[in-house]
Amino acid sequence: MKPVRLPAAATLALPRWALFALGLLYILPGLIGRDPWKADAASFGVMWTMAQGSLADWLYPNVAGLPFHDEGPLAFWLGALCIKLFGWLLGDVHAARVASLGFFLGGTVSVWCTAFYLGRRAEVQPLRLAFGGQPEPDDYGRTLADTAVLIYLGSLGLLLHSHETNSVALQVSLVAFYLYRVVRYVDAPSLGHAALLGVALGALTLSRDLVPAVLLILALLLASQYLRLAPVRTARDVGVTILAAAAVVGLWVVPSLLLRPYGRGVEDAWLGALSGQLGLPGWAALKLYVRAGIWFFWPAWPFALWCAWAWRRQRHLLHIVLPLAAVLALSALAICDPEPEQSSLSLLLPPLAVMAAFGLPTMKRSTINAIDWFSVLVLSMLAGVIWLFYMGTMTGWPAQFAKNVLKLVPGFHPQFGMLAFAVAVIATVGWFLLVHWRISRRPPVLWRAVVLSSGGLILVWVLLMTLFLPEINYSRSYAQVAVQIAARLPADTDCLESNVGPAQRASFAYFGPLPFAGVNREHCNILLLQDSVKIRDEHENLMGHAPRDWRLIWEGRRPSDRDERFRLYRRVGG
Repeated sequence: MKPVRLPAAATLALPRWALFALGLLYILPGLIGRDPWKADAASFGVMWTMAQGSLADWLYPNVAGLPFHDEGPLAFWLGALCIKLFGWLLGDVHAARVASLGFFLGGTVSVWCTAFYLGRRAEVQPLRLAFGGQPEPDDYGRTLADTAVLIYLGSLGLLLHSHETNSVALQVSLVAFYLYRVVRYVDAPSLGHAALLGVALGALTLSRDLVPAVLLILALLLASQYLRLAPVRTARDVGVTILAAAAVVGLWVVPSLLLRPYGRGVEDAWLGALSGQLGLPGWAALKLYVRAGIWFFWPAWPFALWCAWAWRRQRHLLHIVLPLAAVLALSALAICDPEPEQSSLSLLLPPLAVMAAFGLPTMKRSTINAIDWFSVLVLSMLAGVIWLFYMGTMTGWPAQFAKNVLKLVPGFHPQFGMLAFAVAVIATVGWFLLVHWRISRRPPVLWRAVVLSSGGLILVWVLLMTLFLPEINYSRSYAQVAVQIAARLPADTDCLESNVGPAQRASFAYFGPLPFAGVNREHCNILLLQDSVKIRDEHENLMGHAPRDWRLIWEGRRPSDRDERFRLYRRVGG
């Protein structure tokens, strides 16, 4: 027997304007007014280098001459294209984030469409009530789609990576698009749907590497067995999918192999890095998956687990088999990663959000109310603490709060921003109105259980990205150090040789701008060295150069970083 029994009143759709407003409140703070931080400066540097460079830079991703081949180029291409189109109007940093906005919108729409088409299927519909009044398939599908989007927006793991200027947001979006294309293929199997599915997997490969796409194809084959799809037709269509994916990947691989930009080919970079992307399951990766996953996948994972349990007596259900197969495949990717990172966990968010949406209708009202009150309590407390810290930095009271904040940003002088303050006040008032609506009206709609979780998380993010954005920029940006280095560069500087990492190199090249050596290293008269303050002068390593050949002309670091140090040298007689 189906575990869902709902009246039509529970399936009223969330107003389109409300869903659209939540999406804008979610994505715009953190994209506007923020400097490139260390977490995403390297990716921005690749985009900026492409936009400023030649065809060779588009085929061979690099950060101001430093090869950057850990990922495919698709996200960088799109970011560079946005810089070309909108850089004159928005500035290069914000223009690159137009691509991030597009990635977020694409992923959100794909999650909505996936849940909608799954929610319309006959096997998903609630039990018919004795006297009628059950929801129509389209109404039920829209309600589930709205719920899936709210869970998706309320996932803690999506919050940071969706605002970073890198390829992770695009990868998440493409996983969501993959789910949507699979649903459309199962609903109406055809070569056209199979080809579009291949486009999604090819784009995912171009944004990262081959491993996720291969695992998702295996997940598709596994799902087809549980769904009892025709094996011969499925094998034919999967072949078309693979051919379409290969054609998309060939748009970069073939020109790179033929033209060999900078005398190098893709086999020396991106394909060579694939060997380190997958290995045997490791303890470090498993520990990260469990420890980080508890908060990273919240609140999706409890609903998703309950969904699998509630529908356990049913067989051959697409809304269970498809997201579960994707979760298993992408979990294997995360657990078998020799160098585990939280960004790999982000790929699981779309299937978990979709699956969680189908678990919510089967939950008891008492459980839903408990989730509501937990969200109200925790998120309201977090918002209150943020306001107390802000009062402390602006007024000096509470004194301990002010001391704790300013200790993290030594040398920073807080300034009052009227626009940021007004946005924070409006968001806070909106939160109280939302809580009042939920408590006073007690709406029967299905999505009531997650609207407070999503709204509260958005409130906390808006407060951080308005009230404390100057402090965070001061702490995480290299803009000030870049300006200091540029001011000390000799007038006859031809190029810089350096060992700085991709994030620092991108920031210095953009904010300086510092003339770094190209991909094929040149003989430079200036050396920029990145090391630690713990290294004593007599033990420093000048990138293999003899210390007597170089003279120190500047030394500095970010005030908020107590370990990192930068030194600028000039070649003696150069």
